[in-house]
Amino acid sequence: MANRDVLAIGTSAGGVDALLFIAKGLPRNLPAAILITIHLPSHVRSTLDELLARAGPMPARFAESGEAIRKGHIYIAPPDRHLLLDGDRLSLGEGPRENNTRPAIDPMLRSAALCCGARTVGVVLTGTMGDGASGLWAVRQAGGITVVQDPTDAAFAEMPLNALNRAKPDHVAALAEMPGLLARLVQEPVGPARPLPSSVKYEVEIARSGHSSMDGMDGIGRRSVLACPDCGGVMWEIDQEEMPRYRCHVGHTYTAEVMSLALDENLRRSLASALRALDERVALAHKLYQQAWNAGHRLLAENWADKAREFEREMEVIRNSIRRMDRLAARAEQPKRLAAGE
Repeated sequence: MANRDVLAIGTSAGGVDALLFIAKGLPRNLPAAILITIHLPSHVRSTLDELLARAGPMPARFAESGEAIRKGHIYIAPPDRHLLLDGDRLSLGEGPRENNTRPAIDPMLRSAALCCGARTVGVVLTGTMGDGASGLWAVRQAGGITVVQDPTDAAFAEMPLNALNRAKPDHVAALAEMPGLLARLVQEPVGPARPLPSSVKYEVEIARSGHSSMDGMDGIGRRSVLACPDCGGVMWEIDQEEMPRYRCHVGHTYTAEVMSLALDENLRRSLASALRALDERVALAHKLYQQAWNAGHRLLAENWADKAREFEREMEVIRNSIRRMDRLAARAEQPKRLAAGE
């Protein structure tokens, strides 16, 4: 019987060290191709391919669209492209960001589940936020094997913790155990294939081409009352057991947690814009006060002085709101900093 010959690994913050450790511990003759998505900035040249190639016995390279995959090789999602698997060939998707990032982990895992089903071993390592949980769910639904790094062992626990709670993985392991576990799992015989919901195929195609439509979204989710933080369009709520996600018909996608953060950021920008506008009104009111006073129009001058004081009171209300949002954001970041040893 065929073995599980596709190993798809997703990671984010703290992921470079984790990937180097795994690459060092895997054998040269691993009977599987390795796909890696790590959240990379699009404006900085990455040398991750060189680092991984030096760390272990397997060749590593940034993926090129259309190339055939080979066992014992590592393929990395390049900056600003989703890494997708289509049969025995790679595809680089130009679709919208998911969870505010491209490349994103979920599209890679969904494409592996759609393409290779039970042949897939999906892995989520250290990182922040919730990217990867939905993709692992798809791998499990297709009959593949799912693995999550133990959150207590991860440099950043949030991503593996979300995957653990939502995707119900087959294995939870410390990083030290990963190379041996993965080397064993890819040699296991493929289990029975399982059908995937049509929504998985639709979302993989969005990641590939960027094409979506309202009618198509109506087929995989229900319209919500929320607006997309990226484009302002209506969002559809997509349920995957205990994993609600939001996607607009342009394709921008958010987990509930990332959606909350994006809405907070939009609110903060709106408050900052209101503060700027009020500051300009105060400056104008002071100017008009001075002009009226110099012209001898005392009542008109006092009217403008009253308006300036009212604008300043409104500004203080907004400043207090921004300060409160900053305090809440700092409180939310504290566990991440502690986990990182800061």
